[in-house]
Amino acid sequence: MDSLNFKDKVVLITGAASGIGFATAKKFIEAGSVVAGCDVNAEKLEESRRLLGAKFRTYVMDVTDTQKVKSVVDDIAKDFGHIDVLVNNAGAVKDKPLLENTEEDFDFTVNVNLKGTYNVTQAVMKYMVKQNAGNVVNVSSIVGVYGSVGQSAYSSSKAGVNVLAKVWAKEFARYGIRVNSIAPGYVRTPLTANLSKEKIDEIKSKTALGRFAEPVEIANVIIFLASDEASYLTGQIIGVDGGMIM
Repeated sequence: MDSLNFKDKVVLITGAASGIGFATAKKFIEAGSVVAGCDVNAEKLEESRRLLGAKFRTYVMDVTDTQKVKSVVDDIAKDFGHIDVLVNNAGAVKDKPLLENTEEDFDFTVNVNLKGTYNVTQAVMKYMVKQNAGNVVNVSSIVGVYGSVGQSAYSSSKAGVNVLAKVWAKEFARYGIRVNSIAPGYVRTPLTANLSKEKIDEIKSKTALGRFAEPVEIANVIIFLASDEASYLTGQIIGVDGGMIM
């Protein structure tokens, strides 16, 4: 489809060095764009650059560091002249039951998932407003819609990410900017790599398709939402959970 041609577009992806972020970067590069890949892990970024080639430009960035975020986004805008798509993918999880959760665990998770999304979008949006065009996709989670036992911090932070998509969709529609959120179920990424076999089997049994998603299956939905094929979609939370919640 011509509308999935992102030639000459600049796509900023956070958490781009692995998992969903890496798969999404690959999809956008294949569609003709240049990707500004941002991640806190410099070593993994460099490894990804070697795999993805010259169209994957790397920027070390901690999304919780407000001043660093502004500086890196300004550098990206200076390097390319515009930022067309933002994918807020950086995420963290420290799962514990409420009575075992520490303040540090909660703050870390919320700072990465919610404040990080806020920080990067605020820094990028000023450029999109000047362009009168842009597209933002927040990577949330199905547990940010329905909640999950033992995930107070993660669920609440991802619920916040979903609400921010709705707020920003209303706030920036007049500038031709669309904002949506996707809510994946369980995906085969580093975040789920340490789950026990019992937990994995339990999750699969509750998922209609009987398996975890592959990162590229989430990337396919992200690139669709950023494309002209989704031109009348904004402020939506798109569940991509294999039928876990129906």
